[in-house]
Amino acid sequence: MTSRAARLGSVDALRGCTVAAMLLVNDPGDWDHVFAPLEHSAWNGCTPTDLVFPFFLFVVGVSVALAIGPRLEQGADRGVLMRAAGGRALRIVALGVLINVLAWLIMPGAHLRFPGVLQRIGVCFAAVAAFEIYASPRTQWASLAAILLGYWGLLTLGGSLEPWTNLVSRVDSAVFGPFVYQIDAVSGRGHDPEGLLGVLPSIATCLLGLRAGYWLRQERLKVLLLGAVVALALGAVWSLVFPFNKNLWTSSFVLWTGGWAMLALALFHVLVDKRGWPAWGRRFGVNAVAAYAGSELMQILLPGLRIQEPLYRGAFAGWITPMAGPYVASLAFAIAFVAVWWVIVWAMDRKRLYIKL
Repeated sequence: MTSRAARLGSVDALRGCTVAAMLLVNDPGDWDHVFAPLEHSAWNGCTPTDLVFPFFLFVVGVSVALAIGPRLEQGADRGVLMRAAGGRALRIVALGVLINVLAWLIMPGAHLRFPGVLQRIGVCFAAVAAFEIYASPRTQWASLAAILLGYWGLLTLGGSLEPWTNLVSRVDSAVFGPFVYQIDAVSGRGHDPEGLLGVLPSIATCLLGLRAGYWLRQERLKVLLLGAVVALALGAVWSLVFPFNKNLWTSSFVLWTGGWAMLALALFHVLVDKRGWPAWGRRFGVNAVAAYAGSELMQILLPGLRIQEPLYRGAFAGWITPMAGPYVASLAFAIAFVAVWWVIVWAMDRKRLYIKL
């Protein structure tokens, strides 16, 4: 397998655009004034923002196919590959926990939370790497189907799919106690959108990316497009009985978001790899974890050091709100936040500084 197959500009670009979207939706100037497409669904449903994290996990699977697959074909030792993947996964999880602890120590009113985005990325990366190293394609497909059907059965048998009473929230409460994203003031029950049970369908998202990565390596673009259509159709039909829900990461949500991710991958492949368009987003893509983790630290430090409020009021809301309204001012801050991080990753790329953990 050639080096081009091992690293495609389209994949770096898609990963980078996903990270930029993460920063955009995570860092508005004012959480009370956010345009609807830039907000997550309150519960059931799927907004454009709900696509962002599944896209990233999908690209994790694609990247494993492109990075580990060729090494296996060249006879690399499976144990060595798994230890390397496991070590990287542990470092990503540890970084996520460290950021959460720092937020608890610095941000006013913050409480300690153990789950998180980086923690889920680390666990899913380790799982999909293990599937790539030790499981055949048939086993991977069978595992994907078993996870989606099993998770549907598990949540259905668990009773209600409503907030706080669903099985996912109950498990988070039992395992993590108060150390989760949200606590219901009435029942005292907790919930975390990156909680424990949701890891299972998130691994399924990575497995979709893994198989899509093989179609990409093999230049099977028609198969990739067909897979996207099938996933979207199955997800839409399944949502009639098992609704799209990012908080629960429902099986229909896996297929729906995976289908859109396949279409995006095919589009980026055609435009960047085939037609030679600029790989917009590549600089974010080659320093994805560094950009996300660094932005999270900035998101903690700005309010923690009481800088964000005067910065937002003075540089954005003070003059934009009278002219265009508070929603535009809030969006302008988010765009500026992304722009600052684009400059940072641009400078890192110029110096060939790539932080991979």
